[in-house]
Amino acid sequence: MTCAVRESGGGWRCAGVRWPREVPELGWSRGGDRRVSVLAYGAGLGFRAVGERHCVGARGNVCPLGAVVPGRSTGGRCAECARLDRAHSVAADTMADDPRTYRVYLAWFGPGMVKVGITGEERGAARLREQGAVAFSWLGRGPLMAARRTEEVLRAALGVPDRIPYAKKRAARGQLPGAEERAGAVAELYARAAELEGRGWPESLERLPLEVVDQVGIFGLDRAPDPDPAPGRSVREGGTAPGRSVRESAPVPVRSVRELVDGGVVAGRLVAAAGPDLHLAVADGGVVVLDTRLITGWDLTAVTRATEATEAREVREMTGSDVRVPLIDIGGGGVQGGLF
Repeated sequence: MTCAVRESGGGWRCAGVRWPREVPELGWSRGGDRRVSVLAYGAGLGFRAVGERHCVGARGNVCPLGAVVPGRSTGGRCAECARLDRAHSVAADTMADDPRTYRVYLAWFGPGMVKVGITGEERGAARLREQGAVAFSWLGRGPLMAARRTEEVLRAALGVPDRIPYAKKRAARGQLPGAEERAGAVAELYARAAELEGRGWPESLERLPLEVVDQVGIFGLDRAPDPDPAPGRSVREGGTAPGRSVRESAPVPVRSVRELVDGGVVAGRLVAAAGPDLHLAVADGGVVVLDTRLITGWDLTAVTRATEATEAREVREMTGSDVRVPLIDIGGGGVQGGLF
């Protein structure tokens, strides 16, 4: 089974990974049109980047300049579109009269990495999946400004940051403690936060009971398919080879894609996904992380079954892997030599 990558030439560009439900999806855009490709663990994913990377626009609108943006930019927007996108976000505090209900959450990304944030109640836990939160609990619900005020109070009182770099989240995924310890860390944070009720915590924010949600299974971080499932079938579809089973823990990724380039190829088998990151098992037996924020704005040509063998052979001969784009060590920051 192969995850769908739309052919270039039709004007479709990748919009990155989305998590509206408990499975990752690749979004695609062409002008005002939107489509999605649902991803499946155990399935193949391969593409070649073509041409230049263009600004993805702002709030569903095409960039009026058609600006070319740097390959290493995780935002994928020109300066003007980035400004417009930010101006209409909840974080910009320009929507004080928003009538919707918001929730305050406590998120855990790994040992020593916790965050307080808010999200629209109608979105459910989508925001937590988008951020790659390994475990979380809701803390309260209420109007936007009450949720925002609570968020600020908790950050100051608990000394937690407003954001955690994805590089740190990525590095922590290979060293996660057990489920009991993960739940305990969230429960401890909840207890500390609950003590602040009535001390700067707005009365209009309703406290919600502790309920730890662990997303390790959703992300596929607790398992990984054995190599080479039966042709055309994913592990989820029963394609494991006779005598083999799904391992209890996924292989630890040690490299990540730094940027795409014209003609660069990324190919592998999807073994896990968290936030914008796809974990791809590649030919050399390792796992490479692809931050899909880096592929937005590119025209991508699918590595189809008809070309898969040829593409794989060419790439392996040149690099020893299924990847022909610059890579960096996770947690290190150095460029891997000989991989482009």
